Amino acid sequence: MKTYTVTEEVEQTRKAALEVLHHNRRGPHAGLPRTAGWAYPEPYTRDMVFTFFGIAVSGDEQLIVSMRKVLDVLAHNQTEHGHIPSLAHDPENLGASDTTPLFLVGISIYRQLTGETDFLQEAAEKALAWLYYQSPSDRLLVAQLPTSDWRDEQWVLGYGLYVNTLVYAGLRMFDRHQRADAFLQEMRHFTITSNVMHRHVHEGLTVKNKPYYACWSYKIYSSERFDLLGNSLAILTGIASQSRAERMIAWIETECGVMREKGDLASELPPNFFPYVQPGDPDWRKRDEEFNMPGDYHNGGIWPFVCGVYIAALVAVGKYQLAEKKLLALAHAVKPSHAQSLEYGFNEWLRAQNGLPKGQNWQSWSAALYLYALKCVEERRTPFFEEMRKRSSREK
Repeated sequence: MKTYTVTEEVEQTRKAALEVLHHNRRGPHAGLPRTAGWAYPEPYTRDMVFTFFGIAVSGDEQLIVSMRKVLDVLAHNQTEHGHIPSLAHDPENLGASDTTPLFLVGISIYRQLTGETDFLQEAAEKALAWLYYQSPSDRLLVAQLPTSDWRDEQWVLGYGLYVNTLVYAGLRMFDRHQRADAFLQEMRHFTITSNVMHRHVHEGLTVKNKPYYACWSYKIYSSERFDLLGNSLAILTGIASQSRAERMIAWIETECGVMREKGDLASELPPNFFPYVQPGDPDWRKRDEEFNMPGDYHNGGIWPFVCGVYIAALVAVGKYQLAEKKLLALAHAVKPSHAQSLEYGFNEWLRAQNGLPKGQNWQSWSAALYLYALKCVEERRTPFFEEMRKRSSREK
């Protein structure tokens, strides 16, 4: 079988990514890692856990020690009911919808890496219990309030795809397979498209006549715009079947091709969200004029960490050549820097229409997800998620 040959460019980017993570390994808050090289000294929980994907496959002992410290501090600052704070060092900074399921994913990755099968078991049980109570209908899918996940400038209301993929991953990783099987069935329910919701109808996240899952759904309301991170995680975790995943990837690449032809996309990498919300659209908000113009930030910006997860999803489906192509594009995308002269920017996000970096440089998760994507491409497998997909495929 053909194997991947690491080019000098890809290898240099790997070394640069490790440099970023080492630079950010200790910050000013309880000695925990920084979220970014200069702008974000705080240890944001979601950023920290996403860095685990890359750190865990790096083999770097110093970075792996930092993983354990983050998890220990998060467990110490967990609320009485099991919720995990948004800032690892601040037990009062609460309200995020994705930190608690990410905490479970982080514990599992660390356990798989070290073999410490009971690490933070009590904290994990509390986190699972907290998630069980997050469903307004007292069923399985968890709900969230707007701007409470990683998209602090985007409304995701009710049952969000991204958060629920993380909940599903946590259930599988902690052997809650019966609940995960039922969770899978609930996600397959269609979003509701009529103006009347009957009592016996339970909404899900499957979109009729589309290969991807809705960004969010709640009762008669939903968003069928495409969420790259949520759908990539759906593939990586096995929520999407092999056939659905293949159709989804073909759809993504076709749609991105159309956007390039129209001048809405300058990169080989897909935007995090599309079609972009335009001024005058029903879901356009006044605040978007300042933060979320079409192709910017959460409204279609290109996020390197999200693209790293997409590359892993390509490997999961067996699209190895396409994954190699996107990895090279990612190596190019992490070079430009904003407002600083750096050989590698590892920026937060890039504007879709011209590929220029607009966020902060030396983002830990941008560096770490490059490492994870590279490992997936090199080994033609997705560490920490292989068994989950096998288990999921048996329940289709």
